[in-house]
Amino acid sequence: MLKDYLRLHFIVLLWGFTAILGKLISLPPVELVFWRTLLAATGLAGLLLVRRQPWQIPAGEALRLLGIGALVATHWITFFLSARLSSVSVSLAGMATLALWTSLLEPLLLWRRVRPYEVGLGLLTMVGLYLVSQAELDQLPGLLVAVVSAGLSALFSVFNSKLVQRHPPLRLTLYEMAGACLSIALFLPIYGRYFTEGRGVQLALSGFDWLWLLVLAGVCTVYAFSTSVELMKRISAFVVNLTINLEPVYGIILAVLMYTFHIPGFGQEKLSTKFYMGTVLILLSVLIHPVIDQWNRRRIRKKEAADVLVG
Repeated sequence: MLKDYLRLHFIVLLWGFTAILGKLISLPPVELVFWRTLLAATGLAGLLLVRRQPWQIPAGEALRLLGIGALVATHWITFFLSARLSSVSVSLAGMATLALWTSLLEPLLLWRRVRPYEVGLGLLTMVGLYLVSQAELDQLPGLLVAVVSAGLSALFSVFNSKLVQRHPPLRLTLYEMAGACLSIALFLPIYGRYFTEGRGVQLALSGFDWLWLLVLAGVCTVYAFSTSVELMKRISAFVVNLTINLEPVYGIILAVLMYTFHIPGFGQEKLSTKFYMGTVLILLSVLIHPVIDQWNRRRIRKKEAADVLVG
């Protein structure tokens, strides 16, 4: 079990490294996500072939997954854009609002009751966001883009919570990566004409771009995802979700280390005390949420069991 827990934390560390890779790769966010999704879809297809798992699904379901893939592409583009507009730490602070977005979207889309403790944690998150925004006013655009990106991530996560019950995770992810890549490919002509200020689409790789892209697509996407699915067979979903919530913590620590060792592109990671106070409040709400949720579920199960005995 210790080995499994260490592997799980290593995977979350890899996911926390993605914003840093976005800084290291010279491509603009749209082109970067195109390459990432293309390589990830290719890797996932190869993984399914090696494992001899079927990949065919009904046409209607395929279209639904491809559409969610376009949502994933938009999330990743805004995520990498936020890291370019601000520091990695500010971007990850904005992304830590994922739990807040999920608590808002699930009652709307899945018709479940609003949980009072989620409202309270949401208010704590808002206080943290206010402190971060006031501390780093010059990086406010990057923070706002990161918050929007977190909302997009929460949106497709809510959709996937239903779809993953009907499709194996690897096959589901293959279709979503393919949909993400296809949607960007269709958008590239418009993007190159109206959104690049005359520079056009920049798909050519330079320097260590190939290496960082292979790490991003192969290690941080295909390997990390397939391993997390394997670990979920032996580790409870509560422990997995609680550990995944550490992703912003690991990412910020890595970004500060990159700044400390004077890695090019990481000159903004020395931030004010108010920023770290706000970030601690956001992360506190993120880490407390699954603990309260687990306690609440156990309380409900005990009550239901008691009602059965009384009945």
